Amino acid sequence: MTKPLSIAPGVLRRLRELPKSEKVECLLALCELAEYFGQPHSHSGIDIRKLGAKLFECRGSLALRFVFQDRPTDLFVSFFGNHDEVKALLRSGKYR
Repeated sequence: MTKPLSIAPGVLRRLRELPKSEKVECLLALCELAEYFGQPHSHSGIDIRKLGAKLFECRGSLALRFVFQDRPTDLFVSFFGNHDEVKALLRSGKYR
């Protein structure tokens, strides 16, 4: 059963700023996320990793990652950034 995606406005803004080729790659990754989340042997291409209770990240492109929450009704994509930005976000304690 696939869950719908909800995407934070800040993530959408950052996606719009990307060069077209990278934007397409990231949007395809979001499509894969919606389709394959919860099927561990099917989503190796976007490298979904658990970060905490109901908190995950997946690859949007070679350099960029999406951070998302597995909520009861949807997958909420709340952050989009590079590896260092994701590490800083997790260190900030915002998701604990």
